[in-house]
Amino acid sequence: MTASPTLILSAYCLAIAGFSMAGGLLPNLVRMTHTRTQVIMSFVAGLMLGVAFYHLLPHSISMGVSEHAADDTVWWLMIGLITMLLLLRMFHFHQHDFSLEEDHHHDHHPPPHERAAHRLSWVGIALGLAVHTLIDGVALGAVMQGDHGRQTGFIGIGVFLAILLHKPLDALSITTLMEAGGWSRRARGITNLLFALMCPLGALLFYFGVDLLGEGRHAVVAGALAFSAGAFICIALSDLLPEVHFHSHDRGKLTLAFLLGIVLAYAIGSFEPASLHLAVH
Repeated sequence: MTASPTLILSAYCLAIAGFSMAGGLLPNLVRMTHTRTQVIMSFVAGLMLGVAFYHLLPHSISMGVSEHAADDTVWWLMIGLITMLLLLRMFHFHQHDFSLEEDHHHDHHPPPHERAAHRLSWVGIALGLAVHTLIDGVALGAVMQGDHGRQTGFIGIGVFLAILLHKPLDALSITTLMEAGGWSRRARGITNLLFALMCPLGALLFYFGVDLLGEGRHAVVAGALAFSAGAFICIALSDLLPEVHFHSHDRGKLTLAFLLGIVLAYAIGSFEPASLHLAVH
């Protein structure tokens, strides 16, 4: 059974929004342990790294319209990687620490200005993650555009899974910090909903908007795929490397989860149409 890329993208967007919403609601339902969080992060990091190298980069090169397609891909990859690195440095939004335990050694009431800063500590992370999730949306829209107008099977499944499994952790980061800052459940719910819609918004805007460029859309999609690959690589390594190096007691478990993510990314290729790695003109 086949479906159009537009229909598949719509289903992907609904699933991503739903998973993101579920991740933001987790603090109301369960308490994530540190070890489980790190294992999930390592697995998703491996998946994102594999998707970048096995799916986004080859697809970008195959869509290149110039004789220097490989060089153009590398340039856009580096731009994506550097952009995401600067966002990480500016907003520090990929520090997935969900512990809300109180420090019993410092049991005191902070002054008003410190309490106000604590209440707003989630804003920087939310802004950084909003930009990040828009880039994820562009990646999804770009990979779906790569086979625009054809009847396909599991187009874009690798990018979709990488985003789907990562969004709950991002949403959880925001709502957990809001809870720690004393924000109401209603405020957390509204913020969670808005964040859940950001990735689908980016995907749909790129997917439908790039057609306005006519024949030039191939070069734009190729650049967007390479840019997204660079962003994926940066996120994957920034999530994984600190955890493997600084959590020696869980190093074997985290490394195994990372390798399983890469294996899954490679295996996903067998479900995608062979035409995705052929030149598209």
